[in-house]
Amino acid sequence: MKPRIDDTSFGRITIDGDVYSHDVIITAGGEVTRRRRDLSKKVTGTSHIVSQVEAEYLLELGAKRLIIGSGQYGALHLSDEAEAFLRKAGCAVTVAPTPQAIEAYNIAAEPVTALFHLTC
Repeated sequence: MKPRIDDTSFGRITIDGDVYSHDVIITAGGEVTRRRRDLSKKVTGTSHIVSQVEAEYLLELGAKRLIIGSGQYGALHLSDEAEAFLRKAGCAVTVAPTPQAIEAYNIAAEPVTALFHLTC
């Protein structure tokens, strides 16, 4: 069953009543895990850019549709390589500031994988 995101503010997100203070991934199967920021930081030098390596990891988790919460102020974005990789793989991607991405996630009818950046 898909978890419901109840709330977010700078540095935190509440999912099914549980509060997280780190970036999270919600798999299409409903599992909530910590985002592996190191996958992008090793390649790009920052965790504010989703690298192709991290995009590949998200597809390994079963992403067919991906919603990315880019932070409270929209600081996170896809690298050009990650964007091209996901497009070629046929994975539909929505990138929006985290509060708007949460709205899109909560109303999504089909299975969706989501990555939420919680700060800037």
